[in-house]
Amino acid sequence: MSTLTFPRLSALLMGCLAFSTSVLAQDPRVGTNIGDQAPELILQGIEGDQIRLSDLKGQLVLVDFWASWCGPCRRENPNVVNAYKKYRKAKFKSADGFTIASVSLDRKQESWEKAVKQDQLNWDWHGSDLAGWDSEAAALYGVSSIPMSFLVDENGIIVAKNLRGMELHIQIDKHVARL
Repeated sequence: MSTLTFPRLSALLMGCLAFSTSVLAQDPRVGTNIGDQAPELILQGIEGDQIRLSDLKGQLVLVDFWASWCGPCRRENPNVVNAYKKYRKAKFKSADGFTIASVSLDRKQESWEKAVKQDQLNWDWHGSDLAGWDSEAAALYGVSSIPMSFLVDENGIIVAKNLRGMELHIQIDKHVARL
C-alpha cells in the first residue's frame, strides 16, 4: 500500500475540488421541484396561436394550472387577479416584470374563454391543449389536482410552487426591488 505524500494529497484534493466545482456549475435539471429549470410549455393560445413559456423569459412568471369547471380554481382566481394587478408594474430585483401563464385543463374552448372573461383574467398568456386531465402540460408538470401553480424566475427556475392566498403575494414580494 502506498502512502499519501503531500504532493499526492494536494493533487487528490485539487482533483476533488475541480470535480465538485464542475458538478455545481452545471445547469439545473429540468423538472418541477424548487430549483429546477421549468419545463417548456408550448400550447395553443386562446386566439388559436402557438404560445411558449420560454417567450416570457426575463420576467417573473406564475404558471397557473386551472379550469373553468374547477370550483376551487374559480374561487382562487380573484386572488390571482389581485396579484397580477399589484405586481405587473412593480420593479423587481432582477426580473423585467411579472406576468401569468394560465394553463387551462378545459376540454371546451367556449367554457375556457367564458371563464377567462368572467373572472377578468386580463393577462396575455392563456394556453390549453383542450385535453382536460389528459393534458400533456399537466402531465409534464405532474399536476394531479388544481389549482396548482409554479413561480418561475427570470432565468426559468422554479422558485416556489402551489401558491394560494397570501402565500402567493409573500413569494412574489421576495423578488420585488426595495428602494
